[in-house]
Amino acid sequence: MKVTARRLLAAVRDTDMVARLGGDEFAVMLPKSNAAHARGVAKRILRAVGESIDIGEVRIICGTSIGLRVAEPGQSVDDLVMEADTAMYAAKAEQGSSVRVFEPALLYARRLQGLMISELREAIRTDQLVLHFQPVVELASGRIEGAEALVRWNHPDRGLLMPDAFIPLAEETGIIIDLGYWVLRRAMQQLREWQDGPGMDEDFSMRVNISTTELQSLELIEHVREVLAETGVEASKLVIELTESMAVNGSDIDKYSLTGLRRLGIRLEIDDFGTGYSSISYLRSLPVNVVKIDRSLIQGLGTDDKERAFVAAVLQLIHACGMQAVAEGIETAEQAAELARLGCASGQGYYFGRPMAADKFAELLRGT
Repeated sequence: MKVTARRLLAAVRDTDMVARLGGDEFAVMLPKSNAAHARGVAKRILRAVGESIDIGEVRIICGTSIGLRVAEPGQSVDDLVMEADTAMYAAKAEQGSSVRVFEPALLYARRLQGLMISELREAIRTDQLVLHFQPVVELASGRIEGAEALVRWNHPDRGLLMPDAFIPLAEETGIIIDLGYWVLRRAMQQLREWQDGPGMDEDFSMRVNISTTELQSLELIEHVREVLAETGVEASKLVIELTESMAVNGSDIDKYSLTGLRRLGIRLEIDDFGTGYSSISYLRSLPVNVVKIDRSLIQGLGTDDKERAFVAAVLQLIHACGMQAVAEGIETAEQAAELARLGCASGQGYYFGRPMAADKFAELLRGT
């Protein structure tokens, strides 16, 4: 923070004012300035703050998001700061460091976002959320060995909303902790219900996705332990999925959570493997059981020899690390057969079934 403050001061005039608002947020006031000058200062700040910072042997590069608002005649300081803050949050939503100039549409969008946050909290409290389940299949036999629980929002006015419509907002606001707990609890309740019914394989497992925010929560392990005790589901029947980027970029808290989950007997699965972070070193060091190969790696199977050789090498790597392989995004019988021949144990995708409501999944399990 001290280095950033010094860089900010160096990027502006002596007559300008720099103040820390709290946390990692700063305000820069530019008296007697116009829009063109303000944009120039903002770009200069981006360059200055974006330079690396060396702390001991660690090199840190800070991303910067700047909201710019040129004051209107008679505008209050409170409104000026609020509108600059609104533009800053719009900049944060973009890729990388950026500058966003305030416009009235941003204020409207922020108000809509505030309304959606309130509605999402209400949705969790009143069970407007619903889980759909996608089958995970043993490729050698075609047996359904598990399901992945995927959340939907049955919005009272907008109908059934897909995760992309609300999960990013939940992660940004911290609501994801409560939402993730709801998903975990409901998924385990559903698994318990299926286990108590006829025709359920003893080794059937339920996959649940978690976010970075959940993984970094000190309450995660206790939440999982509590849900397992409440539902009576064995820990080995729960598979927690985390993305490859989470696995690679994880903090000490993340590693503590992963180790704690493994000690409970829960299986851990890396999702989207092969999307840019893959390395043998991290696979060997993480306490994971299963690796799910990203759909982008299997699209050419059955038609492209190079694609086949590449997937074979990936599977060999996974097996050499003592882990099980699952493939996602299987859309054809040819892909499923080729993956089975290459030694991939399990798979999921539209070829086996799209995500479906619990009653439809139960019918699938019964073969009706």
